Amino acid sequence: MDFSLNDMQAMLGESIDRFIANEYDFETRQAHAASERGFSPAVWQTFAELGWTVVPFAEADGGFDGTAVDLMVVMERLGRGLVVEPYLPNLVLAGGVLKRTATDAQRARWLQPLIGGERHAALAFAEPHARYGIGDIRTVARADGDGWRISGDKTYVLNARNAHDIVVPARVGDPSGDVGLFVVERAATGLEILDYPTVDGLQAADLRLRDVAVGADARLGAGDDALSVLETVVDEAILAVCAEAVGILQVLVDKTVDYSKNRVQFGVPIGSFQALQHRMVDMLTGLEQTRSLLWWATMTYAEGGDDAKRAVSAVKYQVGTTGRRIAEEAVQLHGGMGVTWELDVAHYFKRLIAIGRVFGDADWHLDKLAG
Repeated sequence: MDFSLNDMQAMLGESIDRFIANEYDFETRQAHAASERGFSPAVWQTFAELGWTVVPFAEADGGFDGTAVDLMVVMERLGRGLVVEPYLPNLVLAGGVLKRTATDAQRARWLQPLIGGERHAALAFAEPHARYGIGDIRTVARADGDGWRISGDKTYVLNARNAHDIVVPARVGDPSGDVGLFVVERAATGLEILDYPTVDGLQAADLRLRDVAVGADARLGAGDDALSVLETVVDEAILAVCAEAVGILQVLVDKTVDYSKNRVQFGVPIGSFQALQHRMVDMLTGLEQTRSLLWWATMTYAEGGDDAKRAVSAVKYQVGTTGRRIAEEAVQLHGGMGVTWELDVAHYFKRLIAIGRVFGDADWHLDKLAG
């Protein structure tokens, strides 16, 4: 396999690196996270103007025709900057469903404004009882005249606080029916959004849908295998957050090495202590192993085949185990500072722990690999 980036991918990564270095320092990130919306609408518009929001979409939709590798490049850079703007929920999750299932009219109504940065969306992929089972859906959509009425509960819906449109998977007709995908607009009667900040500085919400009425055109991809689409989108989201995790780990390793060169104890930099050198070498080794596995998993998934899903679970397990150990070492080697609100290391750590839990933790994916 050729693991080198092409010229376009290199340019894309460099443009994001420059933006983060020049306009998105840690204090700026904290201010965006603490704002009313939990991110900066102005920065999101900048993402759209720079062409980053079009990366995962086909040229026919006004996109970049980006591959899984292109998305990996974007997400790794966003991880390095600890970016709170909702790239994952808008474009990878909700956008991933819409681009696979929407009709031309639905694309014009929901997808193209999403790509252009004019609307926000969310995917309600989880239910309170289901743990990590994407297909364990109890929400029901029943036919009602020319439309549908949807009832059920969803949890951990990323970006629901800001979403104009929420993609809701539901069983069609009764709890044992096939899965359908429906777009519920924020203003729909009977929809209650209980939003909250997450430990990693993002925004999520629980949804209560009580007899929510939607039109016939709210259903996406009637006749398509909706559950298969949902699983594919979540697999791509797993690769995306694993790429983000690799970006985070790179920053944690770099910051820990720099700190060890400048922190003086007993009259010498702590980086001169052999025991700490060994620990930092282990951190670097774990980072490179995780990065290599991410590259392999991304390219394997892009090529398809029998190993694609195993590759996704393998890299998610790696992030949830080795990645967590690297982050814990970074916090420990920074001493008491490592857990303070003012130091960015603590926030990188919290984001990495959240990534380890979303879409299935390490034990969940180890079971999938063993199965």
